[in-house]
Amino acid sequence: MENAIEVTGMQKIFGSNPAIKNVSFHVKKGEIFGLLGPSGSGKTTTIKILTGELSQTAGKVNVLGEDSKQFGSTGFKTKIGILSDNSSLYERLTVYDNLKLFCKLYNAPLKQIDVILREVNLQEEGAKTVSKLSKGMKQRVLVAKALMHKPDLVYLDEPTSALDPGNMAHIHRGLKKLNAAGTTIFLTTHNMEEATALCDRVAFLHNGELQEVDSPNALRYKYSTHAFHVETFGGERLVIENQAENADQIRELIASGQVRAMHTDNPTLGQVFLKVTGKGLV
Repeated sequence: MENAIEVTGMQKIFGSNPAIKNVSFHVKKGEIFGLLGPSGSGKTTTIKILTGELSQTAGKVNVLGEDSKQFGSTGFKTKIGILSDNSSLYERLTVYDNLKLFCKLYNAPLKQIDVILREVNLQEEGAKTVSKLSKGMKQRVLVAKALMHKPDLVYLDEPTSALDPGNMAHIHRGLKKLNAAGTTIFLTTHNMEEATALCDRVAFLHNGELQEVDSPNALRYKYSTHAFHVETFGGERLVIENQAENADQIRELIASGQVRAMHTDNPTLGQVFLKVTGKGLV
């Protein structure tokens, strides 16, 4: 099986309102795949269908070799991990006891708790009661919970939304390590730097429709004008089209020692999304 997820012609209609419109894509086994889109674009609905919380109105959905009709089985659920807006913890229990309950539920070894706490930078907090944790720390416990049983595929819906840059970087290292060991990661995020750093490919979802699917760098290159942006020591900012007839101008600027900085146009992933959809990722 080359693909962890295969979606063909997927639709979801609530009453008379289409939330997902004839969407098709695949996620390769072992890759980190990002689903990006503004609020209300259909990301959460897509994840709920892929995890069996909702059923599609039309189309075919296959995850880890299982048809969507099998998503409710115990065997299927043990192969996936989920961090979503429905994920929760037992506030009166300690961090360790929360993860211990989850280990028992999924037959994961208790020694895995210490391993995963290190991955989310909470190795010193296991004895703390969850109710006394900050929002960011609770988010890291939820990430740990989703990864505890070493799933073949993990869905992470905004996993670092409440984290500071240091802990975000720590989670990123843990996710890359998990992925290198073979786990496929399906990620949604509003953080375009995060998507660029982590994802092998991303999909832009807007109004229930896929607009683009490719690697972050390929999309940035596709929507680049390739113009040269030049800043001189005199404070002048120039935009020079990448054309043969402009070679002498660029050569003269360099030869005369005027160039303080120069780079080709290379839009961020967020800027690409704005170009494609006309709407920001909020």
